[in-house]
Amino acid sequence: MKKKSIISLLFASVILIASCSKKSTDVVPVTPPVIVPPVVVTPIITTPTGWKLATSFNTSLPQGLQLFSFDSIFAGRKVKAYCLAYDSKNINLDFKPVLSSTIKTPSAFLADEPGINYACINGGFYGGGQSFSLVKYQNTVASANIRILNRPYLGVSTQYFPTRGAFGISPTGALSVAWIYNVGATNDMIYSYPSPSPNELNFAPQAQPSASFPSGGILWDATSAIGGSPVLIKNNTIQITSKEELIDINNTTSRPRSSIGYLANGIVLIFAVEGDNLLDYPGLNLSELAILMKSFNCLDALNLDGGGSTSLVVGGTKTVRPGDSGIERPVQSAIIIKKK
Repeated sequence: MKKKSIISLLFASVILIASCSKKSTDVVPVTPPVIVPPVVVTPIITTPTGWKLATSFNTSLPQGLQLFSFDSIFAGRKVKAYCLAYDSKNINLDFKPVLSSTIKTPSAFLADEPGINYACINGGFYGGGQSFSLVKYQNTVASANIRILNRPYLGVSTQYFPTRGAFGISPTGALSVAWIYNVGATNDMIYSYPSPSPNELNFAPQAQPSASFPSGGILWDATSAIGGSPVLIKNNTIQITSKEELIDINNTTSRPRSSIGYLANGIVLIFAVEGDNLLDYPGLNLSELAILMKSFNCLDALNLDGGGSTSLVVGGTKTVRPGDSGIERPVQSAIIIKKK
């Protein structure tokens, strides 16, 4: 009996050792989680201090189109602003000025436009069911810059002929901001001038612009363009020509602002500045807007309709709070950046 017990004990020990050995080899190693590095987005422009990529908006934007935001102190007050940078050399993107027969919000312009659309901002000036600013797309003029204004002179309502500003893209992709006038019986013949016609309130009006006046005029070759007023920057120099363009849009008060300009490398910059939000963001005056755009090194820049009309919509979402108590104002024209 004793011998059998010893044998049984030895056999049991072997089984136990084998069992323990097997369990130790069956342990499944834990695979560490795969860490995906964040996608590094390289800005397509160099921004001044305080500006940053608007990350939540940029996830829906394609290459060559980026949104930047600013929410800090500028010109001695709180300012909220957005800058949409668009690479005009990107053959997959289209710059499309649009006109509506009835006024509608920039959000509606973006939603109603066929195709794949990325962003929209209000265009030029309007009133009474018509646009007062140029709207041109693929060589078709839908609306001209206003050609005649009535202003008091010596106590009498008198006709003036202003050369107002416009931003355009030529067939070769060249960008320009110019003082223009639609010459002739139709709106198709547009001349640009190196300087605006020197109109001024309370002085006799200048002659109607033509091929020879103001001097140095040439046919403007922009195939797609948007009008506005006044010019803010010309030839890399701040030059606000509101006096010559006969435009008074609360020029020296803080308001919402919209504008467009471009850099030497072909990047178009579209700005929207929040305003009429008196407790937080009152806005900027025209001089401050020009300084803001010059800080980006804009070669040329143009003011668009502002005030309650200012609304920049990106990916279907509004950026700045509209000045009309947060409600978008319907407008007559807009700029859409979309897929070609």
